[in-house]
Amino acid sequence: MARSTNARRPATLASLAAELGVSRTTVSNAYNRPDQLSPELRKRVLETARRLGYPGPDPVARSLRTRKAGAVGLLLTENLSYAFRDPGAVQFLEGLALACEDAGQGLLLIPASPEREDVAAVHRAGVDGFVVYSVPEDDPHLAAVLERPVPVVIADQPQLDNLDWVGPDDARAIKAMADHLIGLGHRRIGVSCMRLARGRNDGPASVQRQANASFHVQKARLTALAEAFSEAGVDWTKVPVVERFDHTTASGASAAAQLLEMDPEITAVVCTSDILALGALSEARNRGLRVPEDLTVTGFDGIPDAERANLTTVRQPVLEKGRASGRLLLEAGEPGRPRRVQLETQLIVGATSAPPRSAEERWFGP
Repeated sequence: MARSTNARRPATLASLAAELGVSRTTVSNAYNRPDQLSPELRKRVLETARRLGYPGPDPVARSLRTRKAGAVGLLLTENLSYAFRDPGAVQFLEGLALACEDAGQGLLLIPASPEREDVAAVHRAGVDGFVVYSVPEDDPHLAAVLERPVPVVIADQPQLDNLDWVGPDDARAIKAMADHLIGLGHRRIGVSCMRLARGRNDGPASVQRQANASFHVQKARLTALAEAFSEAGVDWTKVPVVERFDHTTASGASAAAQLLEMDPEITAVVCTSDILALGALSEARNRGLRVPEDLTVTGFDGIPDAERANLTTVRQPVLEKGRASGRLLLEAGEPGRPRRVQLETQLIVGATSAPPRSAEERWFGP
């Protein structure tokens, strides 16, 4: 069908200004700086714009002119669905969104699959700065972020000397858990941990792999556990540590099963996240094990599901972590002086930890 030659051309900023008898700056201020106009004048500009079909200033042209995108980029090296599925990521995202709302900024999610190295999404992201959420030190997406001439804040990991950082003291936090378990009398433990490096490994993590981990958070937690239990007389080289690449309860269940197969006499499964711990609880139930009488299970994070399960865990303020990350990014710091925001954690002793069963007690294993 041929287009009508009488179709009205869309109004422009200039034609709208002419229609109103005002300057183009006045029209622009109605959208971008409303405080510069009286409520009555701004209302007249917007009503006339709607009548004439003016869609407002071109955001692309505006960003080119001001060199501001009006948005914060969140780099999370996971698939996009992870941000809405993982409870910790959801809380972090909420906190960051609250900081962006307070500053009148948008939020752009920049997911990057952990098993792909395509950094194009980082290069083309129209943002004024990046919050990088928990990535390994050798991640190519992080390297791409650092090539951009914009502010960067790291949440959790890695800790880099020249960048702002937000997170807990993971070593001190997990040490509190280790001290709790040692005080209960546990010496025969197994550890279920999140991924230690970009390469997939769903199985035992050797002492060397633990020491070479590129995910600093997991490395710090494992190192602190090793030091605490070694001081209590445990040979860490004989402690089974099982790694899972995917962070799901199913992974936690399979990790617990593998630990119990590697050493059926363990009395506690120490998990470096609540998600893994919830999976371990499920596996214990499937095996007919009583928690905590037959098996102690602990986590880390303090997510709502862990609270409902009355899990013994370390609670960290994940929502506040997101909010603090956003604030750091949006509030200019002093050049050359990176800021550190260390968040407090709390050991939560729930119903899933108790002294180990004695040799005389019946073993309810498979």
